[in-house]
Amino acid sequence: MVPFAQPRRSTDSSRVRVLIADDHELIRVGLARLISAQPDLTVVGTAADGHQAVAIAMSEHPDVVVMDLSMPLLDGVAATREITRLAPDTRVLVLSSYVQQLIVASAIAAGACGYLFTNVSSLDVLDAIRRAYLGEKVFNLDLRPSTS
Repeated sequence: MVPFAQPRRSTDSSRVRVLIADDHELIRVGLARLISAQPDLTVVGTAADGHQAVAIAMSEHPDVVVMDLSMPLLDGVAATREITRLAPDTRVLVLSSYVQQLIVASAIAAGACGYLFTNVSSLDVLDAIRRAYLGEKVFNLDLRPSTS
């Protein structure tokens, strides 16, 4: 992962509020359990489609949204665009299996602060959430299979 920016927020004793948006229940539940087990992170909601992600982001005001791109009703790129437009302090971190350069570029153009391929380790996801919260741009564009 490569940092690109200075932190936008200072670290304090509050927990980082995370929204998970993915159309696969297994991914939502797994990520929620992983994130909730961390003392500095808390899950404020999960969304199965882009419309839900936008609605929950507006009501719960998460610090970071972990966003899938392939979702029904409103895709992740469009949901990212809406969330970053309506809540510019909310950071959107894409976690996707899409490796096509055009799709990655579309997510970044929509306002995503980072892009992780789904072959990353769980520790990398947690680190990316924390770094996104601090205002860093977070990218893991390594296409090699994960060892975890």
